[in-house]
Amino acid sequence: MPSDASPLTQGTSLRIIGIDPGLVATGYGVVDVSGGLVRLVEAGLVRTTSSASVEVRLKELFDGVVSLLSDHRPAAVIVEDLYTSYRNPRTAVLMGHARGVILLAASSRGLEVVSYPPARVKKAITGRGTASKEQIQRMVQVRLGLDDVPEPDHVADALALALCHHNFLTHAVPGVE
Repeated sequence: MPSDASPLTQGTSLRIIGIDPGLVATGYGVVDVSGGLVRLVEAGLVRTTSSASVEVRLKELFDGVVSLLSDHRPAAVIVEDLYTSYRNPRTAVLMGHARGVILLAASSRGLEVVSYPPARVKKAITGRGTASKEQIQRMVQVRLGLDDVPEPDHVADALALALCHHNFLTHAVPGVE
C-alpha cells in the first residue's frame, strides 16, 4: 500500500502500469490519467516458454517487463501483493519468484512500486472485496469504456491494479492512510 503518494490534482498527468504476476503469462495494463480521466494505452501479456526451465522463464519475464517499462515509461508500477490461500505451496513459491523478478525490473529502472492486496483491488473496482473474475472484467470494461471485457483475466487483473491505484491517488487524503 502506498505511503507517500499524493492525490492527483487538476492538470496532473500520470502514466501507470499494473502488472499481474504469472510465470506462464503475466498480465499488464498501461493507463494514462489526466484531469481525473483514465485512458487505456495498452494491455496484454508477457509470455514465457512453458517448456523452459524456471530460471530461463524468469529471465524471459524480466526481459519482457524491462522492455515494457522502457517502452511506456510509467511513473509507477502497481503489483498485486502475494496472498496466502494458494492451493498448492509450489504455486505460491513460483508466484513469489515471478513477483520478485517484476519488482527487480521496476527497481532497475528506478520506478516506484506500489502493492495492493487482492481484496483491496476487488473492493476498489467493484465495491466488494470478494468479487469474481467476471465481475472484475466487467467493471474494468465499464471504467475504461471498452467495447469488450478485457481477456484473459490476467489482463483484466492488471488493469484493475492500475485503476485501484488511480482510485487511491484520486481519493487519498494527504498525511492519512
